[in-house]
Amino acid sequence: MLLALLLAFLLSYPAFFTLPFPRHLMIMIFLYGMLAQAWNILAGYCGQISLGNAVFFGIGAYTSTLLLQRLGLTPWIGMFAGAGVAVLVSLIIGFPCFRLGGHYFAIATIAIGEIVQTIAINWDWIGGATGLFVPILPDSFLYMEFHKSKLPYYYISLGFAVTAFLTTYLVERSRLGYYFRAIKEDPEAAKSLGIHITKYKLIAIALSAFFTAIGGTFYAQYVLYIDPDSVLPLQLSILVCLITVLGGVGNLWGPLLGVAVLIPLSEGTRIYLGGGGTAVDLVVYGALIMLISVFQPEGLIGLARKGIRYKRQG
Repeated sequence: MLLALLLAFLLSYPAFFTLPFPRHLMIMIFLYGMLAQAWNILAGYCGQISLGNAVFFGIGAYTSTLLLQRLGLTPWIGMFAGAGVAVLVSLIIGFPCFRLGGHYFAIATIAIGEIVQTIAINWDWIGGATGLFVPILPDSFLYMEFHKSKLPYYYISLGFAVTAFLTTYLVERSRLGYYFRAIKEDPEAAKSLGIHITKYKLIAIALSAFFTAIGGTFYAQYVLYIDPDSVLPLQLSILVCLITVLGGVGNLWGPLLGVAVLIPLSEGTRIYLGGGGTAVDLVVYGALIMLISVFQPEGLIGLARKGIRYKRQG
């Protein structure tokens, strides 16, 4: 019933909030919710803390934009092409990096992200530091461009987010999800039971890369401009990580709770404080992360469970 009410609210939201900013806020919530859920599959369920998911986001954005610019292909084709490239790159990255454990894997992903961003900055064929402008075309679902209203972007991003959450729900309750959690909890025990650890880690990073790349394509079509600083920054990878950690790692609803807090906070400070509010959002939700880590390591989902438990006992 709660899920049905939530979905009904989201579907009817644009009818009550017609101004651009409330719709933009929800679009960002859907986009980052999908990115956080993609990160949650790899880190929350499989235990591989990645701080380089911006690489997959950038691959999705650049692939679809270049295919639209050079070949005139619809971004829907570019989106799946970008997702395919991102999956391939994730397997190339994952195979050697999964030999590293713990913090070393996270450090390796940071290094890879910085290398890819540096390459993009110095690669003139993809725009270099200047970036790329998405060709301005008439309003069309085929080319995912809507200049008169944000409403189509709203429902497209909602569809992507729902797909990511539904996929995670199915993974969580499948044999694959049990394998992921076994690898996270005790890799050696999982290996002794016949679970091919590297194989399932590669599946996890491939799923994560797929949805992250789709988010990159959507972002490119939404803002109509990309550059290395906007689609390949380390800050993006960290933000996605913080959203999931705040909400609750390894839980289906953790990313939803995290994104519902951090993205309105980030967008609100950016809009209402302008240039003078630079990094205020980082300070505030950095403090939130520290408080959650100290007092409730399970995140906001842990607080919600405690509240329900206390209510039942009362």
